[in-house]
Amino acid sequence: MLTRFFQAFRPSQPAPLPDPDAELALGALLVRVAKSDRDYQVEEIRLIDRILSRLYAHNAIEAAKVRATCEKLHAAAPDSDTFAKLIRETTGIDQRLAALDALWEVVLADGVESHGELRIVEEARIAMGLSLADSEAARNRADERYSAGG
Repeated sequence: MLTRFFQAFRPSQPAPLPDPDAELALGALLVRVAKSDRDYQVEEIRLIDRILSRLYAHNAIEAAKVRATCEKLHAAAPDSDTFAKLIRETTGIDQRLAALDALWEVVLADGVESHGELRIVEEARIAMGLSLADSEAARNRADERYSAGG
């Protein structure tokens, strides 16, 4: 009897995830990079929220909601290529370069570049159709952003 009582308050199935667009795909990639070292830090969560706010003109609450959805998409998706290919197919070169910049920002956020983070960025770079030179320039821009304090 108690079991049925408690089940009445639980949703029967979780809400379906939205079909990702370029924003959700980038957010899921950012989460994937941040979680790749199995140490998802508060600083990384805040950074992802700031990136989503900056790139998509969200306020803090909207960015946090988007990131929460991206966390669920990250958990449900089998690989990073799916997200990066979606970004390539639905955005222009400037948006793809901004996405690569954002990925490097998350990699550099904790001061440690793990093999898993670098692998995800490299896979995303290739799937987004960007060059090694694009990646090096994006890394330098992210590094400069941190050196400038912001």
